[in-house]
This record gives sequence, C-alpha cells and structure tokens, in this order.
Amino acid sequence: MPENISFARRFDGITGSAIREIFKLIAQPNMISFAGGNPSPSALPDETVARVAAEVLRDDGKRILQYGATEGYPPFLESLRAYVTESLGCEVPSVLPVTGSTQAMDLLCKALIDPGDAILVENPSFLGNLQCMKLYQARLVPVESDEEGLLPDELEAAMRQEKPKLLYVIPNFQNPTGRTTSLARRKKIAELAAKYGVVVAEDDPYRDLRYRGEALPAIKTFDKDGWVVFLGSFSKIISPGMRMGFMAGDAGILRKCTLGKQSADLHTANLTQAIVDRLLREGFLPGHIQRIRADYANQLDAMLKELESFPSGVRYTRPEGGLFLWVELPQGIDARQLLQNAIERKVAFVPGTHFYALGGHENTLRLNFSNSTLAQIHTGMTALRELLEAELH
Repeated sequence: MPENISFARRFDGITGSAIREIFKLIAQPNMISFAGGNPSPSALPDETVARVAAEVLRDDGKRILQYGATEGYPPFLESLRAYVTESLGCEVPSVLPVTGSTQAMDLLCKALIDPGDAILVENPSFLGNLQCMKLYQARLVPVESDEEGLLPDELEAAMRQEKPKLLYVIPNFQNPTGRTTSLARRKKIAELAAKYGVVVAEDDPYRDLRYRGEALPAIKTFDKDGWVVFLGSFSKIISPGMRMGFMAGDAGILRKCTLGKQSADLHTANLTQAIVDRLLREGFLPGHIQRIRADYANQLDAMLKELESFPSGVRYTRPEGGLFLWVELPQGIDARQLLQNAIERKVAFVPGTHFYALGGHENTLRLNFSNSTLAQIHTGMTALRELLEAELH
C-alpha cells in the first residue's frame, strides 16, 4: 500500500464483515460451520439452472448477452411483478431487480441517507446491512425487541426523538435471532412510519422458509402511502451465487434507486434475470420450496434437540422458519473466546456481539443449521456443549 494514503472517512471504524472473516477459518478441512447463512448444497438446483440457462440463451441469447436496461430485463419485470403481487397479496407500484437484496439496501441508503442521518435498527440486526449503513455515515439507533418484534412504545419514542430517515426491519425469522414480528406489530410499524414520515426497509429473504405456524402478511400490505419498501431475494430459495434480488414499492423512491444503480453496476446481469424469469414461468418454485422446507425443518429440529442438553442458564430462540437460532449464554461467558476454542474442535459460529449496532452482548451467538448434515449438527453441537460445560466448571 502507498505510504500516507488517505482513505475516505466513511471507512473509519469499518473492519469488515465478521462472517467473511470467519469464512477464512471455515475453509479448513473437516470444519463444521454453523457460521454462515448458506443454503444446503442439496437445495441448490444446479441441474435445473443449467438446463434453463441453455434454453434462455438459445431463445433470447442476443438480447441477454447485450447491455440491458437498468430497470430490468423486460420478461423478468413481467413475471417478477406477478410473483410479488401473489407473494404479498397486494399490488405494488414499482419493482426493480437488483444484484442481491444487499444491493437494495445500498441503493436505499444512497437515495435517502446523508452523513449523520438517523436509521433505526432492530437490536440485534443483520451485520451486513449494519455495515452498509455505517459506510453511508448514518447514525444507527438501536430499538429493542421481544419475541413479537420491535417494541411499539420504544419504536415510536425513537421516531419522535431521533427523526430518522429510515427504519430497517427483518419481520420473518429475523437474522440473527430467528424471531418473527407479530401481526399487531406489523400493522403498528406501518402506522408509525406514515405518522412520522419514516421509510421502512422491510427485508424479507426468509419469507418462504416457514416450517410451522401460519404465514403473516407483509408490513407492505398495511402501507397506504408508500412509506414501506419491500426487499426480496431469490438467494435462499434458488441460489445465492446468482445474486438475484428485488425491491418493490413507491415508484418515486425506486426511481431514485434506479439512478443510483446506473453508476453502480448499470444493470443486474441479464442472464440471471432470464433464468429466474423462466423458473417463475415454469412454476418451479412451489415444489422446490416444499422440498427444501422439509429438509430444513429436520435440521432445525435436530439443533433444537441438541440445545435441550446444554447447561442450565443457556437460553435460545425457537424459530418457526428461516436459517438461524440465537443463543444467550450465562453472563460472563464471552462467545468470542468460545469461538477460538471451538475452532480447535473444528466447529465455527458467529459471536453475537457483531450483530449489535453499538456492540456489547458478548455472551450471545448465532447458529446456522441449513448448511450442516444431521450428523454434523450432532457432532458440532456436542463439541459446543462440552466446551461450554468446561467453561462453566
């Protein structure tokens, strides 16, 4: 690196994603990883995608291989709008294909956030998007939650006092806790957003991964004035490597995001848009999702069963879907040190402190179950239990 190089102040305090750093460790042979949010290899439809890719290139290859419109590949815009309408149960004014829903958050921040603007976030929240907000020099304001989601009184107080530009919320099987926002809280979020003029980024990548219980309507369905922008993704139900997501919401907000996207990547890859378009038109998703749900439910149940034998004082969530469990260890246990010991036993997870906008909560951790076999879950959780027992005695 050149000497005395001066980096932009937006990188002050940015250390990179803790998950990405842990990924360097889990590349070791025979490592059992509860760290990432990867779909199971068996859930990745490689043969189907290979067939569809060949078909769309044969049918529309010249257009697919050419530059495309920032607004999206035209056939996909049509099928995407139908998919969003059916999934949410309501019409949306505008949709925008993006390169993974992480880009959606980046574009929203680009469109809305000036340095110092307040963004309200769940406490804890998804660390990847916390990093995105910090890079736009936002002032992050954590709002506490319980088992039903954001606490309404605290949320309203924060909106009134902090005058935020944006609220970021994951209503279904939240990352990292696995909690689901109740119906009443969803309605309240939409109501408060309209009352105080706050844009809501409703990030919902796990919506289709429900294994028990009743599906709840999106916050977007209670949005009368366009304050809620729905962020969706095909990463967890088709492929994360294809980087295919979307935004749905007010046409004016999405137009600003489209302008911001022009200078970011010009347009999301036409080929990935065309592949997802064909899969939607073929009706591929319902059967595929049903199959992967069954496997994930078994993996979740296996991990919950293992946690039953952990020492007293260990508390954990019991999600109805998604990819993650959240664990609170007894006070005084530092999950970061536990991770170092676990790595020696060939097991990895993510310490929970990284998901808190203001840090702290060192006695928490996030576990992913979707990328491990039942045998690996048993072996890995046994190792974690033994390490924790040794720590407590």
